[in-house]
Amino acid sequence: MDSASLDLKVGFEIHQQLATRSKLFCNCSCEEAQKYDHSFVRKLRPTQSELGAYDPAAMFEFSKMRTVEYHTAFGSSCLVEADEEPPHDISKEALETALIFSLAFHSKVMDEVHVMRKLVIDGSNTTGFQRTMLVASGGHFVVAGKKIGVQSICLEEDAAKLIGDEKGVRKFGLDRLGVPLIEIALEPVTGKSDDIMLVALTLGRLLRASKLVARGLGSIRQDVNISVQNGAVVEVKGVQQLDQLVKVIEHEMQRQHGLIVIAEKLKGRKVDVSNVGDKIEDITDILGKAQSKIVKKILDVGGLFKAIRVPAFAGMIGFEPYPDIRIGKELGKLVTFYELDGVFHSDELPNYGITEQEVAAVRSRLQASDNDAFVIVGGPKDRAKFACDAIIRRLQAAVNGVPAETRAATQDGKTMYLRPRPGAARMYPETDIPTIPVTDSMLNALSDKVPRSWDEMVDSLAKKYNLNKKLASQIFDSNYLGVFEEIASATKVQPTFVASKLTEDLIGLQRQGLDASILSDNLIKDIFAKLDSGSIAKESVNIIFERLMKNEARTVDEAIKAAGVSTINDEELGKGLDKIINDNIAVVKEKGMSALSTLMGRAMAEYRGKADGQKINAMVKDKLQKLLK
Repeated sequence: MDSASLDLKVGFEIHQQLATRSKLFCNCSCEEAQKYDHSFVRKLRPTQSELGAYDPAAMFEFSKMRTVEYHTAFGSSCLVEADEEPPHDISKEALETALIFSLAFHSKVMDEVHVMRKLVIDGSNTTGFQRTMLVASGGHFVVAGKKIGVQSICLEEDAAKLIGDEKGVRKFGLDRLGVPLIEIALEPVTGKSDDIMLVALTLGRLLRASKLVARGLGSIRQDVNISVQNGAVVEVKGVQQLDQLVKVIEHEMQRQHGLIVIAEKLKGRKVDVSNVGDKIEDITDILGKAQSKIVKKILDVGGLFKAIRVPAFAGMIGFEPYPDIRIGKELGKLVTFYELDGVFHSDELPNYGITEQEVAAVRSRLQASDNDAFVIVGGPKDRAKFACDAIIRRLQAAVNGVPAETRAATQDGKTMYLRPRPGAARMYPETDIPTIPVTDSMLNALSDKVPRSWDEMVDSLAKKYNLNKKLASQIFDSNYLGVFEEIASATKVQPTFVASKLTEDLIGLQRQGLDASILSDNLIKDIFAKLDSGSIAKESVNIIFERLMKNEARTVDEAIKAAGVSTINDEELGKGLDKIINDNIAVVKEKGMSALSTLMGRAMAEYRGKADGQKINAMVKDKLQKLLK
């Protein structure tokens, strides 16, 4: 699809954790907990704004009626995170970092910083709100010679970490709650997906160049606002990788245009939005004898079925302007938030064990014509009611094209419905924290701390560790810059070797489907410490990486033992190479020195990971020359 003809617009909101010593409103550590020591349970409810209104996103979360279970660890959370104690004074370090970034982006800093409460009751905050503050507005940075506008720079607390989502119960770890975040919202940009990706890449590099931000998976998250011509703005949350970003943009461009095509067809039918869902009937008796496994499962636990009449929608719920883009799929994803398994629509029936006679009976009960569609919802009475209301709203929105909503990015680069877009009722002042004045003297004192550019930082890195520009940029952009510099300064292992292992080789293993997040900094440092001491050979590093990433070992020692890559001494190696040469003496007699490649192949198959490849090559070559003489 052509992004220009669709007038594609993309706006970024970058959420980046700051590398501070403590959390934003208490003295707890920002370190991730290895285990949790205590737990407690809460149920969150929405509150009214100052004008007496309820936020639609909060009401949607409340309708799920979930219990929230919080897990805490000593040192990484306290009574502030549990909402049993008021917030402490704001972290001076975090505020100064936000001001440094404001200066770096040429933004207008606020004279006073006011802390606000942003209503969030999905369980990720014990308080039912997130604390956030506007630090600066406006500004810009340059990408490929073009100015990219900055809308706002905010300082806020990170949300709790989701560690489980069972039926009716969400579990969160409070070790991440309250970690300082900087949120940078950009002006909408246009162009092709690759051009837009370059904007996100450049911004991420600017942040990392400061050395004031946290590194590692999950430390930076991108919310992306995407819209096409004649469509509403859709916010996609949780994009973490750049290659995922391109897929998300292209998927949303196609999905939104597909919904516009559907809306045009519905308008051609002169669909009256007010009639959508005008008749809802209980059809549990009709489906009581159905052979459908899904229907039986719902009925066996006391559930019921309701049918919703959708006038003039026949054929449109299952219509696909693009593969896998249809209203029916949107409805299916929607009801999963109410933990319901049963949703069917007339465009796909009879099917799933529901017969033609049962479909006819439902049509009769609804008094639906051939031009009408219907949707069937099954589940517990209270959840089915909420789901019916949500389905009706979604079908009404289909007439107008793209609904303004919040969606979540999936691992395969697609999106799924998350909740409605929040409204103005979401924000209200924080009453427990006084306003914070920002003076010219504060800004003048911080002006010398504005970070150098990414290019300057990469050039400095390349010079310091004798790396080429490509490898220096790869290690700088990776999640392993910090551990790389620790290893390079603490061992005699060549920095080029360390950098290549932590970038190109790890990426290769990830492409095989292995999980790099298993490799903690301590594990990586242990591997290279053992290489430095001679306990393992260079060739064994990737083998150990692989064992750990496959969860076949929990420690480096276990991985070495499992892979059998402990180093052998020169005497043992020499005896083994003598045996390989004797076993292949016929090849030696026939090819002379040309037999070296054959012998090396056999030797590496036997000793890869146990001895240095260059040492094996030198020893085989020396033994072969002596034998031939």
